[in-house]
Amino acid sequence: MSTLRNHLVGLAYLSLRVVAQLPSHRLRNLLLRTIYGLKLERGAIIYAGFFLRRPNRITIGAGSVVGTRCELDGRNGLTLGRNVNLSSEVLIYTLQHDPRDPHFATVGGPVTIHDYAWISARAIILPNVTVGEGAVVAAGSVVTRDVAPYTVVAGIPAKPIGERPRNLDYQPSAYVLPFS
Repeated sequence: MSTLRNHLVGLAYLSLRVVAQLPSHRLRNLLLRTIYGLKLERGAIIYAGFFLRRPNRITIGAGSVVGTRCELDGRNGLTLGRNVNLSSEVLIYTLQHDPRDPHFATVGGPVTIHDYAWISARAIILPNVTVGEGAVVAAGSVVTRDVAPYTVVAGIPAKPIGERPRNLDYQPSAYVLPFS
């Protein structure tokens, strides 16, 4: 029975890889909502080439954009608020191995990214992290701890380097081309 289950899971991931390459974000969004259970609010867009783990445990708020080749791990729950911008190749993990465990056990927890946050290209967010409203994670950073609202962080591990204005009023998905 477990072999059959493994084959079905494999087929589901294979079909998700096909959906990830479709040339229309409208069609991708429709399939992700209806077949895979992704909670994707109106106006949110996922660019092609993504990789999702447990899409039924991922929520993406209205107006948010997920850039090309992003990897989103929903195994322990992932929530993106409204008007969040994930630039290309962002990696978000909710589960990882414990390097101190002699049996290489997994540890993790949910990731929450609040409204108007911007996670720049090739940044990595690790399990149990909350990125506050309006916060910015600079390109190539690795976030291992919570980021305060309207704080700009950079580096490995990410550390505060500045602040962002609090009067944010934009919708990243408004700037997306129809066939992206």
